[in-house]
Amino acid sequence: MNEYLVSVLMGVFFGFISRLTLLRTDFRQYPTYPQGRIIHLSFGFIAAFIGAVATPAVMESDWTAVTFLGLAATQFREVRKMERETLAKVDEFELVKRGTPFIEGMAQAFESRNYMVMFTGLVTTLFAVYSVWLGAVAGIVKLFVVKFNMSGKLLLDIADVSEGDIHFEGPTLYVDNIVIKNVGLEKSRQIIMERAVGIIVTPKNQNSIVTLSHLGQRQAMLHHIATVLGSFLDSGEPALLPLAKRDLEDGRIALFVLPREKDFEQIKTVLEHVPVLDSAIRMPREADKGKG
Repeated sequence: MNEYLVSVLMGVFFGFISRLTLLRTDFRQYPTYPQGRIIHLSFGFIAAFIGAVATPAVMESDWTAVTFLGLAATQFREVRKMERETLAKVDEFELVKRGTPFIEGMAQAFESRNYMVMFTGLVTTLFAVYSVWLGAVAGIVKLFVVKFNMSGKLLLDIADVSEGDIHFEGPTLYVDNIVIKNVGLEKSRQIIMERAVGIIVTPKNQNSIVTLSHLGQRQAMLHHIATVLGSFLDSGEPALLPLAKRDLEDGRIALFVLPREKDFEQIKTVLEHVPVLDSAIRMPREADKGKG
């Protein structure tokens, strides 16, 4: 039996388990079950195998194999492209869209998780070459690391969520003192007063103000509410379309939504667990702005 066989098998096993840990079909119903999950698990197995055989290839000075593995690894960029295109096509038929920044963030996450799987397979095999038990410990440690890095910041880390007062001044819709839009039809105004919920998202610091001003981050908030709690909306109803507007003075964000379930505590919980998009994160407080 090849001296590296057990080590490679351990690397593939722990790498595949790490991908299985990272893969979940949540309330967004993506990836779909079972077709979408099969695709991602297949990519995960390939990534685990690539990472696992890298160590024996280097130890045997098989540089041709290493070059081939590097070439294979670059193909995982296609995963991001595949996810981006799929989600963009699906988003065309959403009543409340995800938005391009949210889609790009999801596509980037799927690509990066394959690299994490590859690294798990590599590290496990590297230790397993010297000791099977050491490899098992390394694989288990990597599983915990993968699980810890599964998600990033959430909205509750950067902002406070409170209920806002919905009211009209003539045809102009307000949430607290923030203008949302004009609603011309009396029937639409009645529906809004009966079913709409106003939300105020207050940034915790200067960085949060700039992050929440990002249009993609605001759209992600609206999409999460509509996906989890439903939306009292149909196509061709612009007056009822959820919107997010910003107070230019203090950076607060006012959300106007019409959920199927009008329960603010549920809405607050959903909003607090909206992920902060990588493309929206800004840190002006850490910039050198020439202030002494």
